[in-house]
Amino acid sequence: MTTDLHGPLAAYAERLHATIGDRHHVASPLGAWLLLALSAATADADQVTRPKTGTDPTEATDLAAATGPKTANDLAAATGPETGTGRLADALGTDLARAAEVARTLLDAPHPLVASATALWLRPGRRTDEPAGWRAALPTATEVGALPDQAGLDAWAREHTDGLIETFPLKVHPDVVFALASALATRISWAQPFEVTDARALGPASVWARDLRRALRSPDHGHQGAIVTTDRAGDVIVHAARAQATDGAGLVVLSVAAAPHVPPADVLAVAYDLSAGAAEGAQPAGRRSLFDLPLGDTALWTLREERVRTRARDGREERHSAVLPCWSARSEHDLTAESLGFPAATAALAGALDQPVQGFEARQVAMARYGRYGFEAAAVTGMFGTVSLPPEGVARTAELRFGHPYAVVAVATDTRADGVTGPWHGVPVFSAWVTEPDDLPDADA
Repeated sequence: MTTDLHGPLAAYAERLHATIGDRHHVASPLGAWLLLALSAATADADQVTRPKTGTDPTEATDLAAATGPKTANDLAAATGPETGTGRLADALGTDLARAAEVARTLLDAPHPLVASATALWLRPGRRTDEPAGWRAALPTATEVGALPDQAGLDAWAREHTDGLIETFPLKVHPDVVFALASALATRISWAQPFEVTDARALGPASVWARDLRRALRSPDHGHQGAIVTTDRAGDVIVHAARAQATDGAGLVVLSVAAAPHVPPADVLAVAYDLSAGAAEGAQPAGRRSLFDLPLGDTALWTLREERVRTRARDGREERHSAVLPCWSARSEHDLTAESLGFPAATAALAGALDQPVQGFEARQVAMARYGRYGFEAAAVTGMFGTVSLPPEGVARTAELRFGHPYAVVAVATDTRADGVTGPWHGVPVFSAWVTEPDDLPDADA
């Protein structure tokens, strides 16, 4: 079945890239959207519209006043009785049931060229062993279990991105009640590799042409190119490279450029629009005939004409060649903006899990590399639900100074793997009275 996800995901991508800005970056809107959809799968409307203990908006606002975290204010807004599941549905671009269905369809039937994984972890001791309806609502492929330590989270990120992402985007701490994570990764080879050309082919106005030595040129066959007129960005140039297919499944990487003055948000939005037909290899709507354009140079293309032998019906053949640079990016993104849906997702998930959550954290780490022979990319997205910080009080700290003679006793511990206490447990093995301390050796300083 098709998921009909393109429209909601394109809208979500526009909001996500808007929060990132126009710096060099890579992101996975899908990776973030999937976490919202998993939260939707567990949500019950009554639990969200009537917040349980720990998700009361007044409590969250009090926490914000006491400690100042932005996340507490956002969670308070997302859990208010006037919002319910509405903000989560708005962020998803569809109703919660449909979003949950799409997530299950994608995750339980993974793509051969796109590795995917999701997980929901809870702090041990927080009712993780009780049977609950939210478990059945999750995709079968979603891992559910006890919250790992930081090393475990990092290992999960590495395992499910084939080592492309080495560390989890969030740092676990004692206040974390639950964690939700997604991982997406791909490593593909082009069906037809690029050729190599001098970087000056990028154009006389390109700064990159002066800074680089070599660039990529599309081969004569196997890649697609077009000049397309769009309402939002004017004329754009489009290049599509395809991966070697596996069992009928493939991957198309679309590159879209507009005139230099066009805002990045508009170019990204147009790229998402054009990607809707890329899987079928269809010619994009608005494609311009090269015979309707003047010969010569523009900021985006050079158009020339020559006499050739051609089998075109009217004797007028159109050819497209593309010159692109290699590129790579590694980015981290804060996902706490209300428009990205994670405040509402945290509230929904906390209600379903019956957890005393008052704050949240959400981040994504992503990487990509585009080269002559292929493309690789990965993203890990994480969300933590956190408990409130303790109220403000007074703390005293004692610095203990062993500055005169003191005793030392070394005591054995002997707890076996089966939980049985062995005979050495609690036995003092060594003892000392220290009166002549040594200076720290130079080798240890």
